[in-house]
Amino acid sequence: MSQGSFKDYFSVQAADYARYRPRYPDALFARLAEAAPGRALALDVATGSGQAAVALASHFDNVVATDASVAQLEHADAHPRVRYCCEPAEHTHLADGTVDLITVAQALHWFELPRFWEEATRVLRPGGVIAVWCYPHFSTEGPLDTELEAIYREDTGPWWPPERAQVEAGYDGLDWPFEDIALPDWALTADWTLEELWGYLHTWSATQRAIEATGKDPIRPRWEAVEAAWGQATRRRFVWPLKLRAGRRAATS
Repeated sequence: MSQGSFKDYFSVQAADYARYRPRYPDALFARLAEAAPGRALALDVATGSGQAAVALASHFDNVVATDASVAQLEHADAHPRVRYCCEPAEHTHLADGTVDLITVAQALHWFELPRFWEEATRVLRPGGVIAVWCYPHFSTEGPLDTELEAIYREDTGPWWPPERAQVEAGYDGLDWPFEDIALPDWALTADWTLEELWGYLHTWSATQRAIEATGKDPIRPRWEAVEAAWGQATRRRFVWPLKLRAGRRAATS
């Protein structure tokens, strides 16, 4: 994906993306750091609001975090060991064989994969690790889950970009040019208020595409039913299964 062909579905809601997206488990980054051949440099590609990059900074001396969206980077979390760069996934400024770990969080489906695999192989050290992950639709308990499923499948369903199918598949069937690394299963969780749920639903690319195309919010017509299903709780728990694949660049002689 060249800079010119970058599909920007998130810059408009960049501030909300930084505020409302669920956070990744700390154990994920600790395990990836253990698998990496060193702790000098990690690269977080399509970093968005920088949450993965900042988490990596607890384990690596330096983190480079790239994104093709200037607006996303403007709302990214600052950290003294994280350096943000506006660059496409398929072409970074990093030197050959310098990166211990590459991460791609909820973004691989936007890339031109053959070119990205080439770039990842170029910048990884021999034995360096790459980890990509996504999280499909979330779930919660009771009637609220039914209403949210209807929002996802029916109300915003027609507006999801075709790349969303790769997320639904959990990145199965990738043409994966790395030596697989077995890792545990993780899940994302968030304990949200009703207001925070509203904010998250409006970070969806499908929601923003529907608003742009029709001038109408696709979530609002069902929101009264969501409020009724919410009940009296101040907060509700939401869970996303984390679909992860990790691999290692083959060591060279």
